[in-house]
Amino acid sequence: MTDCILLIGHGSRQEDGNEEIRRFADLLAEHYPDWLLETCFIEFADPLLGEGLDRAAARADRVIAVPLILNAAGHVKLEVPEQIEAARARHPGVDFRLARHLGVSETTLGLVERRLRDAMQALSVPDPRTTGVILLGRGSSDRTANGELARLGRWLYEGGEHELVDIAFTGVTHPRLEAVVRRHSLLGMTQQVVLPYYLFTGRLIERIEQQVARLRVQYPQTAFALADYLGFEPEVFALIAQRVEEARAGQAMLECDGCPHRAAAAHHHHHHHH
Repeated sequence: MTDCILLIGHGSRQEDGNEEIRRFADLLAEHYPDWLLETCFIEFADPLLGEGLDRAAARADRVIAVPLILNAAGHVKLEVPEQIEAARARHPGVDFRLARHLGVSETTLGLVERRLRDAMQALSVPDPRTTGVILLGRGSSDRTANGELARLGRWLYEGGEHELVDIAFTGVTHPRLEAVVRRHSLLGMTQQVVLPYYLFTGRLIERIEQQVARLRVQYPQTAFALADYLGFEPEVFALIAQRVEEARAGQAMLECDGCPHRAAAAHHHHHHHH
């Protein structure tokens, strides 16, 4: 059986972010030269998901769709399965499998910990107990997606010496970055590290950079370090390979417990491959 791996990016209004995903796909192809690869986007960029599924189906007997998404919310739980169901109807001879999103794991924890160490080096590594850490995610109306970030923040706290490790969101839900920075400042943190939990660049990364620049002016007594997003790291490539192998083995599934989209998904008869 021939497989085609379909990488599904979110898509950005900023073309730099879309180009970065395409470059990422090229590097992934170098890591795994035996893979047939296609790339598509959920929104804002071409090819869109439906066309991507059709392209992949034209090249293989089995399509393994891999969402390049850290925290699964409506796009991954509803829109992607819906599009895959439609592709199954268009291509009845092709086996479509939806891999699990990248999620929170020891792999992503290790990468975030390295980002934190690098940021501390940029701050000349004073006492971590007076350095607040803020793990910054996209934010969602899906409480399970927000909970994934909270879980990662807890793991980060337990594995280090920082007395304050908090989460914040760039939109949709709270707390926002400015509120958490204010809290850390009131609690005596002389340094603060902002860790964006994002895979690729885009408009939100630019906004985060602008926010941190304003915060440096607003809190001149505080040293700020802004870590890089996750991007082109070996751990990310390895995690994608793991998700592909899980899907091949029939182990892929979404973590929907407690998810407010679950009832809607059942109503729309979405079927995840198990």
